[in-house]
Formats: sequence, C-alpha cells, structure tokens
Amino acid sequence: MPELEIVRHHGLLDYADGLALQRDLHADVVAGRSSGALVLCEHPSVYTAGRRTEPSDLPTNGAPVVDTDRGGRITWHGPGQLVAYPIVRLAEPLDVVAWVRDLEQVVIDAAAAVGVHAVRVMGRSGAWVPGTDGSPAAKVGAIGLHVAEGVTSHGIAINCDNALDAYAAIVPCGIADAGVTTLSAAAAHMGLAPVTVDDLAPLVVHGVQQAVDGMHSGHRISTATPSTSTSISTAPARQETLV
Repeated sequence: MPELEIVRHHGLLDYADGLALQRDLHADVVAGRSSGALVLCEHPSVYTAGRRTEPSDLPTNGAPVVDTDRGGRITWHGPGQLVAYPIVRLAEPLDVVAWVRDLEQVVIDAAAAVGVHAVRVMGRSGAWVPGTDGSPAAKVGAIGLHVAEGVTSHGIAINCDNALDAYAAIVPCGIADAGVTTLSAAAAHMGLAPVTVDDLAPLVVHGVQQAVDGMHSGHRISTATPSTSTSISTAPARQETLV
C-alpha cells in the first residue's frame, strides 16, 4: 500500500488550526489527490466535546469547551500528550468498529514497545493500564473518530508525560467510574524511564501504517497479534460511542 504522508508538527498546534489542517487533508483524500496522511502533534491545553457529550460531563471549573464533529464525549488535550490524526480512506465494505480496534492495537503495541502493558477493556474503547490491588484500569489512550465519504478524521490521543490535573474538572470520555494515567506514570511503577511524545511518535507512525496496510490487505493488526490484544472485563456504567 502507498505510504502515508507524515505531517509532524513540532511545538504546540492550536486546536482550531489542527481542525483546519484535517479538513484540508480530508478533502485531498476524498478527491483522490492524496492516498492518506497522518498528523502528529501536541495541542495547547483544551477541552473538546464529541457529539455524545452530556451536560454532566462538562468542566466544573467553567473552562471553555470546543465542540467537534467526532464521536465520543468530552476529553482533554494538552502538552505531553501525543495526538495522532490518521486521514485515511477506509476499505470497502466500511467497518468503522474494526478501524477503532486497529487504532487500539496501535496504542497497545506502542505502549508495549516502551515497556508498558496496556489492554482493552470490554465495553469501552481505547487502551488501558490494568489496575493493581483491585483498583480499576486507567485509560492511557483515547479514540474518537469522524467518517465522511468513506474517509476518517480525528483519531487517537495518548498520554505520554502530561499532567493529569485537567481531567479532574471533567468526566473524561463520559466514564465516571475509571481514571486516567500516562505512559510515564505506568513506566515509573516498573522503574523505567519517562516516555515522551518524541519517544512515542515513530512507534505510532509505524503502527498506523501497518494498520492501514492490514486493513486493505485483509490482515488487520487487531486480529493478527492476539498476544498483545488482551482484554479485561468490566461492568461499565456507560458504553462509549466513537463515531
């Protein structure tokens, strides 16, 4: 398959500028001018609300929220978090859920490459670090998508070495009974070095390219590597809708 165009933005990319960039790239893929792109960036601190966001999810501190056309609910982006936007045409017949599973696998595999064990949680999207001593799993990678004319936008956000205090003012992803963590925090529990955005970016590039290739060849990465696809069960208070 053709290689994705990699758009790596160094420094902080204003969220509105990121949306505009996605729209331009999306139009190029729809029109056939591009075979696909992957944007990698960090945003300044911002809350963004997906289409399923409820009033009870919103910031308790009165902070502004940017409404978006992605699925899912409210989340936070900010420095120290790697955001990856794959702008790609989905294979026919469209299977958005399978693409979500592939993106989860990208996060799980990237985490494994830096020494962190991440898993799926049944009934919930994203990648999670299992809890210890009976504590619930904590989300380390979130997914939210928009699909139009068969082409995706938005994507994944992976907590690398960001602060977590901004999450305290919201109900992240609409899930009130679980927390969030970072790869660096999980690595520290095992005596490993912190994980930065620059550490993770090339791993995500590799994983997304593999995911796109596998989607079009019929060998999806989410089903090809069961050893890194462990799920843990939970009884979620709310199911997540990603698109």
